[in-house]
Amino acid sequence: MPAREDGEHLWGRGACDTKGAIAAMVKAVEALLAAGGTGFGLLLVVGEETDSAGATAADRQPPEIAGGSGARYLIDGEPTENRLALGSKGALYLELRAAGRTAHSAYAELGDSAIERLLRALARLAALPLPADPTLGETTVNVGTIAGGRAANVVPDAARAEVMIRTVGDTAELKAAIRAALDAEGVRVAAEREVPAVRLRALDGFATTVVRYTTDIPRLTHWGEPFLLGPGSIHLAHTAEERVPKRELAAAVGLYRDLVQRLQQQGGR
Repeated sequence: MPAREDGEHLWGRGACDTKGAIAAMVKAVEALLAAGGTGFGLLLVVGEETDSAGATAADRQPPEIAGGSGARYLIDGEPTENRLALGSKGALYLELRAAGRTAHSAYAELGDSAIERLLRALARLAALPLPADPTLGETTVNVGTIAGGRAANVVPDAARAEVMIRTVGDTAELKAAIRAALDAEGVRVAAEREVPAVRLRALDGFATTVVRYTTDIPRLTHWGEPFLLGPGSIHLAHTAEERVPKRELAAAVGLYRDLVQRLQQQGGR
């Protein structure tokens, strides 16, 4: 999708998630430097949508700011409609695999359908009672991909699915229940990745929200107390209609600048 703009918006893949935030942060840094500000930095990473490789690498090299004292605060840029997020959900990614036995579909009883086995496991997963949190809301489950089989006339001997669970707290009991549901159908977890849910604090004078997505914040544990704020709506991210309002971009520049200055005053620089 080519980038374009009209009187109100900038359009294009990544406009709000998160190129708009990057642009606003760069302009905020320029404004802070022009005013003689010091004691802050700009970190740009890759891989947030997949394996968080950039954040993981950055966390192995904690910053040295203001004479080597390290960063006290981290401002993460994600589309929050320019409101400070009070929290964000975690994410539990599972790759599921089922194995069966091939047979001619006319004699299906001689085989063992991996697809049917996988579907029964997913039905068990969908029926599980899921945790909820007063701030973060409900745990949700999305079966994002599913594949398997060889041909319509062959009982399938292999099937796989990818599942994303948006979590709201400790996941030990949830993961045990998931394993039990999968084990009952002979389905195994071939790969697992997890990012925990986080809770963040508010600051006077900043509007607040709660977001359901996951960020790199849990991967940047050595970069100070985190805050989450950025222009644009997550509802438009990853779509052909992705766009960010120009007025929000301009406002975000001031919000990032003010947030840095507020936190520096609060932390004694």
